[in-house]
Amino acid sequence: MTLHPKNYWEVPEETARVARASFRKGNVYMKMYEELGTLYLDSDFKELFPARCGQSAISPAKLALITVMQFAEGLTDRQAADAIRGRIDWKYALGLKLTDAGFDASVLSEFRERLCKHELSNKLLDLMISHLKEHNLIKARGKQRTDSTQVVAAIRQVNRVELVGETLRAALNELATEAPEWLKGIINEDWFDRYSSRFDDYRLPKKKTEREQMALLIGRDGHYLMEKLWCGGKETSNLRQLASLEILRRVWIQQYVFINSRLIWRKREGTGFPPNSICMESPYDIEARNGTKRDTNWTGYNVHLTEACDDKTPNFITNVETTPLHHLKAMCS
Repeated sequence: MTLHPKNYWEVPEETARVARASFRKGNVYMKMYEELGTLYLDSDFKELFPARCGQSAISPAKLALITVMQFAEGLTDRQAADAIRGRIDWKYALGLKLTDAGFDASVLSEFRERLCKHELSNKLLDLMISHLKEHNLIKARGKQRTDSTQVVAAIRQVNRVELVGETLRAALNELATEAPEWLKGIINEDWFDRYSSRFDDYRLPKKKTEREQMALLIGRDGHYLMEKLWCGGKETSNLRQLASLEILRRVWIQQYVFINSRLIWRKREGTGFPPNSICMESPYDIEARNGTKRDTNWTGYNVHLTEACDDKTPNFITNVETTPLHHLKAMCS
């Protein structure tokens, strides 16, 4: 797609007439446009699009504003796309005709992917802050305060048996893709029965002793797999570099220990069980950690929000930073 930048837009006359008739006392998005104009310019996002001929790209300035409004209301991509088609206040803020049919919901996720790919995930906030400064709504060196809250990771919270089972299953799935014949030669049919399906708590044994026995069985299988990989010489040297195998190795160090050449399932006390600050909670998000703050327990991250709080201006978020929980503990220690 090729960007043909149009840095400003005006509200079509018919859209303005219907919107003002529908919202006689105004509307937050209408007032935003009337007071601040266009928050973003197409030229602000020119690096997201290659300089070649092709299909014209949808205005990235409008996509950026849609992303902000979508976040403000907690809408899914599909709901946001429907709002563009059906809501007069959104059409007003975006300068769209009443007959504008919008676009497919996938455009929004593709726009976010472009921002992340070009490491511009903070650009929407930075540009907005710059725009607010131009309107004297944020003062340089003004008062600010920072607070933090929890962010739940996009993973399923699991118990320890599920964790080791899913970690080994993820490693086997990647090996099955990279070296299927080698994998077939070292495992038996029992492995397929154990690791072909996702580990869910409801299908695990209910008794504690039986769960520990299953954890030890998974542990022995994992050590057997790693032994074959690390003792396989040049044949398996490339396989040892797979990300899922490194995750397997680290999780096994945290969850198991050898005592007198015997594999032991670590206990919470007495066998050197690692603290939450370093203990992995999922093979699918290795930075997520489990944390507790007062009465809240969650697996994920901390987000730090900095807010301008001068007396004579509105309060605005000026910085957002997400950190792993162990980073926060290191900062506080």
